[in-house]
Amino acid sequence: MHILILGGTTEARALAGLLHGRFRVTSSLAGRVASPRLPAGEVRIGGFGGVDGLVDWMAGHAVDAVIDATHPFAERISFNAARAAATAHVPLLALRRPGWVSVEGDDWRPVASLEEAARTLDGLGDRVFLTTGRMGLAAFADCPQWFLVRSVDAPDTAGPARTELLLDRGPFTLEGEREILARHRIDVVVTKDSGGAATAPKLRAAREAGLPVVVVRRPPVPAGVTAAASPEEAAAWAAARPGASRAR
Repeated sequence: MHILILGGTTEARALAGLLHGRFRVTSSLAGRVASPRLPAGEVRIGGFGGVDGLVDWMAGHAVDAVIDATHPFAERISFNAARAAATAHVPLLALRRPGWVSVEGDDWRPVASLEEAARTLDGLGDRVFLTTGRMGLAAFADCPQWFLVRSVDAPDTAGPARTELLLDRGPFTLEGEREILARHRIDVVVTKDSGGAATAPKLRAAREAGLPVVVVRRPPVPAGVTAAASPEEAAAWAAARPGASRAR
């Protein structure tokens, strides 16, 4: 059985490790990170060319099941995967790590988009720790605040006029996040609700410092798509597919 994992996340790599050796596994990476951490099994890098391209690739490579383990905010590829799987009559599962849940002492400001996050910054402070990645910087281009922008790779689009770039890759530690907030005299944190433990320490650090956190809510899983919360659940789903005994 051939399983296509739409990957790029920690969970996708863990899932590939669980399935490799039991099935033929191909992980597809978008190619937006210069030096991605490669999973076990076969790997392809780059887009498919939309829904039709994904349908054609699945047919040409005899894909029996697809697991969408992309970032919770990779809305377009998730939509394309749902359309393509339905068109090709290939079973699809979405692997989504649980979102973060606020606790006592948190000062979260939930918003629906990066653009709303930019508008919400007014009155919250002048020094912003922006941890939403490099792809959405244009939403903050007109903001007057000073931004510490953390990203795996350097941005290739225009962002805020007052910016300092911090190139780094998680997982991050609580001690490290505390140090960043203190050293840069941060007033407010902006993040996406990515979930998971790798980038969560900034939330506790902000809570301890009494800082507001503007949290961009994640888009929902496409309608009609079954979701799993862990690589283990996704691996069990794969093992239950008809033809799963045909490992390779």
